[in-house]
Amino acid sequence: MKGTVVGTLAMAGSVAAFLAPSLPRHTNPAQCRRGATSKVSMSSTADVVDKKAARRKILQSDSYNRVGFKDEKEDVSALMSDEFTSDIISEFKENKGSITRGDTTFKLAEYYGFCWGVERAVAMAFQARKHFPDKTMHITNELIHNPGVNEKLDEMGVNFVPVSDKGGKDLETIDDGDVVILPAFGASLEEMQTLDEKNVQVVDTTCPWVSKVWNTVDKHTKAQFTSVIHGKWAHEETVATASFCDKYLVVKNMAEAEYVAAYIANGGGDKAEFMEKFKNAMSEGFDPDVDLVKVGLANQTTMYKRETRDIGKLFEKTLMEKYGPAEVGEHWMAFDTICDATQERQDAILELVEEEIDLMLVVGGWDSSNTQHLAEISANKGIPTFWVNKANCVKPDGSIAHVDPHSMEELRTENFLPAGEIVIGVTSGASTPDAYMEQAVENISMLKKLAAAA
Repeated sequence: MKGTVVGTLAMAGSVAAFLAPSLPRHTNPAQCRRGATSKVSMSSTADVVDKKAARRKILQSDSYNRVGFKDEKEDVSALMSDEFTSDIISEFKENKGSITRGDTTFKLAEYYGFCWGVERAVAMAFQARKHFPDKTMHITNELIHNPGVNEKLDEMGVNFVPVSDKGGKDLETIDDGDVVILPAFGASLEEMQTLDEKNVQVVDTTCPWVSKVWNTVDKHTKAQFTSVIHGKWAHEETVATASFCDKYLVVKNMAEAEYVAAYIANGGGDKAEFMEKFKNAMSEGFDPDVDLVKVGLANQTTMYKRETRDIGKLFEKTLMEKYGPAEVGEHWMAFDTICDATQERQDAILELVEEEIDLMLVVGGWDSSNTQHLAEISANKGIPTFWVNKANCVKPDGSIAHVDPHSMEELRTENFLPAGEIVIGVTSGASTPDAYMEQAVENISMLKKLAAAA
């Protein structure tokens, strides 16, 4: 069983009280949310080459930090160990991924929880706070999609950039001499350029897997291809990726990809309908009759990876049939930008749901795409699935607050635990500390224990 990449973290227990006070779903009312992004104008290939050069110039600035602060690593490692690691993981490992509490057996997916990129981002943010104890510090969005981690940053005095009256991020709240953290999802070129013009220290925690996608769309641009991005157009990672493209189109799922592929195969279609359907998900000046002749695939790293591969196969087949096998290389370009950590967690839950499972517990932020896809997998298998963002979603009265991964509706289910012996599958999203999963497991164990004693 492969758990969280703990790096230098020592394993330490951290179990919250069963009746912990309820915390709000969102970290900070002023925090910048999805959609609170800056519209980036896309034009010619020459402009985008300049964008790549501009990004490189910013990254090389003396005021730009992409590696963290070595002097703070030891103290931060201890802090993260106390806050986020879990004794229960050792117990799972010692028992081949399965533990029993009374009449309840919990089975943990082989891969789960914090990925390396998330752990790196959290460590860098904590290091920055210690390195600049007296500086005003901001973060341009949620560091990661986990409410507990973002609340911790709020407690440490990190200000979440607010949303302006126009709906974008109000970077005017950042003053000369401040410190600004860029989240694990990255930031748009426009945001990076605005910060570069200010006298601020930037700490960039962007996951290297996200940067890998940016390098891919650079190649699309150089070859004058349109980037088809498998993602959610309003998600901050996709917004950042799109800002580095020349021409782009965002498709959310296979259904949207099939619509686009049919438009390509038919040599056009209802253009007005196309433009309306993707009005928020395309580059400025996008023309499907022109910009879908040469396409390359990229993805939001937290999407369902099997679907990304299937979308790639669909476009390759469509373009091959339209232009012929000998010419497909002139019209189709694909690079592997699938995040290993996301794929591993999805493969692990696919394996787990093949076992005899009575219900599935998925722990992770309700705005986390990778966690949503984990919950979708078990729900699609017909297993009752409860996706919680915090342990206190498991209520002392026997109910559970959770989100349906398909409708994204917030629900509350009474008496969700069957009586008698049950088997519960457990996993957590890549932004979820082990301690938060442990707390949820222990809360369920307490409910079952109380029910047995009644």
